[in-house]
Amino acid sequence: MMQAVGKRRRFAYLLSGIVALWSPCIASALPYLPTDDETVLERLPVSPLDPSARKLRAIRAELAQQPGNVGLAARAAWLYVEQGRARSDPRYYGYAQAALAPWWESPEPPVAVLVLRATIRQHNHDFEGALNDLARAVQADPDNAQAWLTRAVILQVRGEYAEARRSCEQGLQWATPLVAVICTRGVESLNGEAHESYAMLRRALTETYEANSGVRLWALTLLAEIAARVGDANAADAHFKQAIALGVPDDYLLAAYADFLLDQGRAKAVIDLLADATRADALLLRLALAEAMTAAPGLDAHVETLRDRFAAAHLRGDTVHRREEARFALRLLKQPEPALRLARENWAVQREPSDARLLLESAIANDEPQAAQPVLDFLAQTKLEDVQLAALGERLRAKRQ
Repeated sequence: MMQAVGKRRRFAYLLSGIVALWSPCIASALPYLPTDDETVLERLPVSPLDPSARKLRAIRAELAQQPGNVGLAARAAWLYVEQGRARSDPRYYGYAQAALAPWWESPEPPVAVLVLRATIRQHNHDFEGALNDLARAVQADPDNAQAWLTRAVILQVRGEYAEARRSCEQGLQWATPLVAVICTRGVESLNGEAHESYAMLRRALTETYEANSGVRLWALTLLAEIAARVGDANAADAHFKQAIALGVPDDYLLAAYADFLLDQGRAKAVIDLLADATRADALLLRLALAEAMTAAPGLDAHVETLRDRFAAAHLRGDTVHRREEARFALRLLKQPEPALRLARENWAVQREPSDARLLLESAIANDEPQAAQPVLDFLAQTKLEDVQLAALGERLRAKRQ
């Protein structure tokens, strides 16, 4: 019994590593050299008095005294990953990797390092590398819930739903009932069972009283996304608001809600939601899309900032931003040809509903319905239910007639 409790505690501690969030932003394409010592380069998003900052300082101090302590290094790395995800700041992933430096290149790293390395590779869209690390982790430790659930998330992003569900089931032994439902029904909601998945997840959330705010945020965001996909705007809006009311910093939630509001024509609500959330490229992009809908005065400056950030990503050889850059080219620059190229490249890596939609819209904008055939085949195979994708599919079929 004590062993089971210990594994549940380990699972709860590592749960922060499960859900993949949006890509971080880059400040500028060119370096900036201030001419005045009083110039403020950046205001830190985290106060030194913040509990997470204090915890990190304490662990760093311990790690400095015990640099070979893999347990301490893993704790520090997970805290850095949490901060990176919550604040869309890529530097924290670098700090996490640095904490693991003594084991990073090891041919046989500890399981904890394998799972963390997979999480960092997942963030960088190195899904193959991440899956290889996770395969080694579960082979060494078949009861590692974190490894199984992280694997499930990556496979779901890639549209490999049967394998994603299998990974959910493998990780359920040590997961709480709500987490188990979130994992399995999240996959099935994309695989022809959207309405059933919504009902089961909503019931599980209602009947659960002990879930922490992070798990509730995950559940409510998923409920909102499923409701939006099946066309229940009122339910989607309610779930998004419930998730935001939890007060947990989460850029993925803000991006998903902004997308929903944009589809509803509520651009002013997007501007209000994201006015102070411009550090992340994904959020700045959605703010600019809302400003374009309302002819807001800040649009031109935000378009130039996005242009600079994507240019910086190109200089670094960073391909994480393909989805955002394709949408930027299509909707804000009105450049359908590069948008289609980027959408195709993005589809080769990840196959979420938003990726499918982007390729369909780009194919329509280029009057190249054949370019969308991979998505249409995927939708037919998976039976993915999505009112927006269904409408776009009908437009493409009409073009072919």
